[in-house]
Amino acid sequence: MAITVVRRRPCAVRVSYSAESNDLTPDRSGPTHLQSGSNHEDQEPGDERTHAHEVVLVNPPLNATNRIQAGELSIAYVDEGRHDAEPVVLLHGFPYDIHSYDDVVPLLVEAGFRVLVPYLRGHGPTTFLRPDGPRSGQQAALGADLLAFMDALGLEKPILAGYDWGARAACVVSALWPDRVRGLVSVNGYLIQDIATSQLPIRPDLEAGLWYFWYFSTDRGRAGLSENRKAIAEVIWKRNSPEWHFTRDHLDLVAESFENAAYVDVVIHSYRHRLGLAPGDPQYEEIESELSKRPVITVPTVTLDGQADGNFPATDGSSTAHLFSGPRLHRQVPRAGHNLPAESPRSFAEAIRDVADPSGLGKGTP
Repeated sequence: MAITVVRRRPCAVRVSYSAESNDLTPDRSGPTHLQSGSNHEDQEPGDERTHAHEVVLVNPPLNATNRIQAGELSIAYVDEGRHDAEPVVLLHGFPYDIHSYDDVVPLLVEAGFRVLVPYLRGHGPTTFLRPDGPRSGQQAALGADLLAFMDALGLEKPILAGYDWGARAACVVSALWPDRVRGLVSVNGYLIQDIATSQLPIRPDLEAGLWYFWYFSTDRGRAGLSENRKAIAEVIWKRNSPEWHFTRDHLDLVAESFENAAYVDVVIHSYRHRLGLAPGDPQYEEIESELSKRPVITVPTVTLDGQADGNFPATDGSSTAHLFSGPRLHRQVPRAGHNLPAESPRSFAEAIRDVADPSGLGKGTP
């Protein structure tokens, strides 16, 4: 069953079910009229590729030609669109990079947004300003990086959108600094980690998909990540997105980001810290303390789940409804896996447009 969203009837979490359509007719209504929850992607002659079940855009890879000092980082980032347009910050996850948004950025620019896509700490050309010091990957560090990036660029109230690590950073800033955020798009919902409960078991089949959490908690896992960065990413990609048929060239391109000198340190610390197996960086202690309280997100939000996510099964969003008190819409995206912006760019771009005009979003809690 496909899931489409009824967008004009307010309630806590609103989804309606309809029969799956196999029609791949391109939507020609233009970027400013993106179709909600659609897997129909615009096509141009000679500029398309075939997904397992959909045709998706193919654009030249993003090129991060901009750099700015922000917090403890020198951040490399993409900046597309008019500088006086409404800003959107797109945030990638692990083990991925900015190229998850190759097909999202053109849609948003044509829709009238300014779009910024930074490399996260430990990835690509983004570097630490100090040659020594902790290389933290904890959630508070990701959130602090995002806030510093916004401050450095003078972004007053951007829309924040992401998946995986990137969605976590966006959730952190949205929860703790809501006056700085216009709206939020988060794949897999509320992603602020509850570290206090991290040792509680989950379903065995889901535990199996999180093998790398535990692998990275060992010295063997650290050595394995150092030696097999691209191969580990490929294994995770296939499990996370079983219907996404990425190319070898795309994997090679993204894997260049894993050669960052801090990559292994940041990744290993991220997974050990979330499991309570490594201490946090003292400079982020206050932020982590606030995050441990599970702060409610009040900004207008669209949460997305991919129906083909092999590690994080799609939900109806009700289990986290109490953590969103502002306008919220939850949507399931057919045939999309964990790297949802790359697998269904139009659905991701439409979610951002919904947040920009939140009049159609429902209340987060009844």
